Amino acid sequence: MLDIDRARTWIGYYGDGIEQRVDELNQLDAALGDGDFGASMKRGVSAVADTVGPMEIYSIGELFKTVGMTLVSAMGGTSGPLVGTLFLRAGITFGDVSEVDVEGLATALRAGADGVMALGQSAPGDKTMIDSLVPAVESLENAGDASMSVAASDAASAARDAAEATSELAARRGRASYVGGGGVGHVDPGAVGMAMLFEALDRAVNSR
Repeated sequence: MLDIDRARTWIGYYGDGIEQRVDELNQLDAALGDGDFGASMKRGVSAVADTVGPMEIYSIGELFKTVGMTLVSAMGGTSGPLVGTLFLRAGITFGDVSEVDVEGLATALRAGADGVMALGQSAPGDKTMIDSLVPAVESLENAGDASMSVAASDAASAARDAAEATSELAARRGRASYVGGGGVGHVDPGAVGMAMLFEALDRAVNSR
């Protein structure tokens, strides 16, 4: 099970990962967009840490909704609403539970992914954050009787591999679609950022 304490740890590790890889994310974005994706994400996760840190939060749904609203407010631009929607929709689906199993986690993140695709009018193969988010969610959905520990590790691997594979895609959405060749040869920064969310989950669940 993923309880509220580990869920908070997960969000904390996600923020730490973004902070540590800001320059990498900016460099990836510079090849396909404005070059500020890392800075925007850092602004968002810093605001999340300031907001969530002192709060008494008793449900995973409340945690995720707070994270989502904070990201939308702090990040702005196009990335803020998209990443924020993932957390908001997942939070609504989680509801008032203080712990969740793999199936519940998959269901909530599927709702979040569907929300991101609807808002961004994007689909797998468009060379966006969806290209690592959906494979990770599918990995959780197909986890069967696997423990949260194993399921989290598998989802992180799926997201990481899928993010790397975006280098082979031609962008059909966003600024990257205007780059020569649709950015083929370059990894999508949004997909890398989303893979980092699942790497943080793996670390939180498995205390790495």
